[in-house]
Amino acid sequence: MLSREDFVSRFGGVFEHSPFIAERAYDAGSVPEPLTASAVHAALTAAFRAASREERLGVLRAHPDLAGRLAIAGELTEDSRKEQAGAGLDRLSPAEHARFTELNAAYVEKYDFPFIIAVKGLDKDDILSAFELRIGNGRDEEFATATTQVERIALLRLKSMLPEGK
Repeated sequence: MLSREDFVSRFGGVFEHSPFIAERAYDAGSVPEPLTASAVHAALTAAFRAASREERLGVLRAHPDLAGRLAIAGELTEDSRKEQAGAGLDRLSPAEHARFTELNAAYVEKYDFPFIIAVKGLDKDDILSAFELRIGNGRDEEFATATTQVERIALLRLKSMLPEGK
């Protein structure tokens, strides 16, 4: 069994810059051996869902803008950089980049957290379409959608770290 320190070190970044999720999952004793992507995801997701709305909002706010200033400055986490590059967001035309920048600003203004989508398997056009559709959502609906996307991102990250399990 991993120590608390080792567990948090290994899985503390699965929910973007939010190691408290891994700490709480470990402390709850909800992480069964052997460690599999599905088991660790279930434990982390339970801790995320048990967090206060304000804490979950903090997790949402910890995510970078898509194709935003952190990407340009090369300051994304390694996971975020790979995810955005895999969707082609590191190869936008100037016009596409301007549209993402415009949508990012409008989205954050409306919801007070960045647009979040699990980009694996999507391309820039898919992401832009989802962005344009979701910006019309109400605040509660979009909060729920964004938290679901965060959980999906966590599962994808865990699947790259651990065996799937049964």
